[in-house]
Amino acid sequence: MADYNSGPVILTGMVLTSSPVSDYDRRVVILTKERGKITAFAKGARRQGSRLLAATDQFCFGSFKMFEGRTAYNLVEASVSNYFEDLREDFGSACLGMYFLEVADYYTRENNDEIEMLKLLYQSVKAVCHPSLDNRLVKVIYEIKAIAVNGEFPGIPAEETLSGSAAYTVRFIVDTPVEKLYTFAVSDSVLEELERLSAIYMDKCVDRKFKSLEIWNLALSTK
Repeated sequence: MADYNSGPVILTGMVLTSSPVSDYDRRVVILTKERGKITAFAKGARRQGSRLLAATDQFCFGSFKMFEGRTAYNLVEASVSNYFEDLREDFGSACLGMYFLEVADYYTRENNDEIEMLKLLYQSVKAVCHPSLDNRLVKVIYEIKAIAVNGEFPGIPAEETLSGSAAYTVRFIVDTPVEKLYTFAVSDSVLEELERLSAIYMDKCVDRKFKSLEIWNLALSTK
């Protein structure tokens, strides 16, 4: 990276994680269109009245002005186009959105081309906020597509017997552009097939558990 004497860069992305540093600062991880996943420090972001107070919350999507350092960025200004306020009003939806952030954080890397993953994350969080969409379906679409975007889609296991509708849906998810993913509904029986298959994919491709998913499953079971 360049040193702090270089000019600012403007990156478009979504805040994946935000944590306190010292008395008033924040450390954020942002998935960006231009430079993949980056770490940035926002000085004074936790002070009341700071222009960066809300802009460094998780889920915030927009443009971030920052300076490059040797190991991280210094965030100085942000223009947020979507705070996803609706997501914060429902506990289950918030947990599912957090799960999507965790998966994106797991899969993405600095200086990688992560444009498709960023688009998938943004569209999926929007879908969670949409009242007419079933969040169980949104979840399996996100999981299957994330695996496909990262080049790990293994195909339908030979031992799995899927209905024609379920097999068609899986192919549609894998092959369809992100912007057109959340445009369909399925029957309860097909959704159950997709959930079972997606769980197999995640067990095979992801080597960690996600706390937010455990909480979402608990919230779902108590409804």
